[in-house]
Amino acid sequence: MATFDDVIELASAWPEVSVGSSYSTPALKVRGTSFCRLWGERDRRTSGLLERDVLVVFCEIDEKEFLLAESDGSVFTSAHYDGYGAVLVWLDVVETETLVQLLWDSYLLRAPTSIAKRFDASGPP
Repeated sequence: MATFDDVIELASAWPEVSVGSSYSTPALKVRGTSFCRLWGERDRRTSGLLERDVLVVFCEIDEKEFLLAESDGSVFTSAHYDGYGAVLVWLDVVETETLVQLLWDSYLLRAPTSIAKRFDASGPP
């Protein structure tokens, strides 16, 4: 079971990562651009998922269906994200390895080219 504190711990050592907010919810940013955020109360009310922590991570739109199909149930989406390059992650059931890879891919996608080009998608430094 992961928490947003675990998300911070997993990604805070990556280049230029900072803790901030996005849409008034806790978020991690790379050089000021959000690459993941925790769902807030409004998101929970709208979805009807009131009791569980959900993390939004970014992905390539053409990779989204693959991520959903290959998920062990910890990665999902909602109608709000249809046609958008993002997936949702149940923090209470996601495996650490899966969470790290989703965060890393999102980080590389949202990072400025000057940062992203120093790394590849195989995993964090």
